Amino acid sequence: MRAPRIHRPADLDAVRHSYDQVADNYAHMVATTGIGDIRRHPWLKASIDAFADTVSGLGPVLDVGCGPGTVTAYLAERGLDVSGVDLSPRMIENARRLHPQCRFGVASATDLDLAEASLGGVLGWWSLFNLPREVLPEVLTLFARALKPGGHLITATHVGDEDLLRTEAYGGVPVRWTTHQWRPEQLVDLIERAGLRPVADLRLPADEHTGPGVVIMAGRPA
Repeated sequence: MRAPRIHRPADLDAVRHSYDQVADNYAHMVATTGIGDIRRHPWLKASIDAFADTVSGLGPVLDVGCGPGTVTAYLAERGLDVSGVDLSPRMIENARRLHPQCRFGVASATDLDLAEASLGGVLGWWSLFNLPREVLPEVLTLFARALKPGGHLITATHVGDEDLLRTEAYGGVPVRWTTHQWRPEQLVDLIERAGLRPVADLRLPADEHTGPGVVIMAGRPA
């Protein structure tokens, strides 16, 4: 049975173009400053390690919105059968250049053809906040359907109540995308409605680089 069709965001092409424009600067920033590299952020690394331990041996893992592939490559080093996809072709070019041992492809979270119960784990790691509020629940339902019983989702996003239009990013490059913030309890509710059981969450305070965030891990009941 094919996955249910998800509504295409009206700004998808603009968001793709924006991330193509910033892809090289972002990859350079991760390499030179450590922003976005979980190895340099102990609590984020601990979250990804817990996810890796939980899904190890359950089957393939998909990193949705993988960017330049930093987390995908880390999970591969941990021994997981992991691949990454991203909306931006230029992000994927960087991922393939930086991590040639890993598998990457170009795809939107809203255009994935995932078989039911085919994955041991799914990541939406700081990569789902551009999805419109009415579309995110559909994507979470797709992820829940694709997980095997006992499989887990880990997601991280920006906390707040606003829809923030961003017009420049990563070195002043012109972009156009909306950051849809979520309250942790709202996101937990969406995850539960998708059919998953939240098992842990981590609240992150604002720092000099970004506002507050949240990491949530949830499993498909066995």
